Amino acid sequence: MAGTTAGSPGPVRPALLSFLGGVGTVTGSKFLVESDRTRLLVDCGLFQGVADLRRRNWERLARDASDIRAVVLTHAHLDHCGYLPRLVRHGFRGPILSSAATARLAGIVLRDSARLQMEAARHANRHGWSKHRPAKPLYDDADVEKTLAFFDPVPVGADVEIMTGTTVTLHHGGHILGSAWARLTLEDGHTLATSGDLGRPGHPLLRPPEPFSGADVLLMESTYGNRHHDQRSARSAFAAVIARTVARGGTVVIPAFAIDRTEVVLHELARLRDSGVLPRSVPVFVDSPMALAALDVYRDAVREGSPELRPEIVARGGADLGPAPFLAARTVQESIDINSVRGPAVIVSSAGMATGGRVLHHLRRRLPDPRDAVVVVGFAAAGTRARDLVDGARVLKMFGEYVPVRAEVANVPHFSAHADAGQIIDWLRGAPAPHTTYLVHGEPDASAALRDRIDDELGWTAVVPRSGEAVLVR
Repeated sequence: MAGTTAGSPGPVRPALLSFLGGVGTVTGSKFLVESDRTRLLVDCGLFQGVADLRRRNWERLARDASDIRAVVLTHAHLDHCGYLPRLVRHGFRGPILSSAATARLAGIVLRDSARLQMEAARHANRHGWSKHRPAKPLYDDADVEKTLAFFDPVPVGADVEIMTGTTVTLHHGGHILGSAWARLTLEDGHTLATSGDLGRPGHPLLRPPEPFSGADVLLMESTYGNRHHDQRSARSAFAAVIARTVARGGTVVIPAFAIDRTEVVLHELARLRDSGVLPRSVPVFVDSPMALAALDVYRDAVREGSPELRPEIVARGGADLGPAPFLAARTVQESIDINSVRGPAVIVSSAGMATGGRVLHHLRRRLPDPRDAVVVVGFAAAGTRARDLVDGARVLKMFGEYVPVRAEVANVPHFSAHADAGQIIDWLRGAPAPHTTYLVHGEPDASAALRDRIDDELGWTAVVPRSGEAVLVR
């Protein structure tokens, strides 16, 4: 055989990349890389949104979990890490490589995910609103504890060998604390990069993402592939709905992702307090144990002078991470007590897309009251309650019943920690062109729009892959 000698192994075959999630949707990111000596996942997220997507969480992967040798995790959001305990339940026993901050935040996210699923199953069985008899969680807290034992934090910027001939290098991603874009160097010398979720340059707490420096194949997120963030108008709109609601004696409910979005929202509420838009007499409740735990991680990063944080945030000692004082609701009773509050108030609670968590109880209580308001401050995937509200739903189903929507609903998605289309193009511009760029982690219109823009402005070959499709890395 050409290129070999007697007794030597044959030429290394190109790796195969399979799209097991995060295609045609912003959730469920899972990308399988297979070669002669490597089988690893890049991200391992939960599907969220419409029922057809959520059902995919219960399906077995296209490969046995026990055959996957490692997972490279870009960051700690549920749509990127939330399937890991299910993978472990099915037999995965390899290392989970991430930044140290991602490992710590993922522990918070996964424990909360298991708790919510277990609580929802118990509630459904008690009240009979699930069609499953009995309702069961996708995984439980024991699965999570097993999963956390496999985390293997690696230093950002270092070449780390995953297995013989395959290395990974993480670079700061600027999306949430610990987030990274990653480049894999495979045993045949080809490289594959994934953007993870790319941060925006104007993030109020984090430095911009490190520049893209090229790869043979690129997985590029496209959440906002057809949109432009107008930060000035977003801040103005946010301030206006807060002021309107306070003036009429109402309560503002802000569904916010516990990791990073809560920090950004509190940073903005602190600014509004300083400017007088939000009177200091108006209480601000943070009702999410997960968000409160994440705030501790961010504050630790400030104390340590993390290079991910903007210098001015470190210099101020983390004072920007919340209005002083905000009111922490850690226990279930403290959360319940918030519903007895009368008069103006602000409630920041997770989950951000209103798919579960304590925010549902606040929505059920506040949506029927026209004095109150709900502010959606990030991307709302199709099939989620947050998206239904943004699209003008007059009723919202939760806990097996329909709740009328009479409160004001404001959509302020430009608080998102994702780069918009122009910022993605700027991040790519100047790097050598990959052989192929695959647009992932986006709804179809957004992915297609970004594909066309990359083709038109950069002249790169860009493709929107199909779910389950497999392609060569070359």
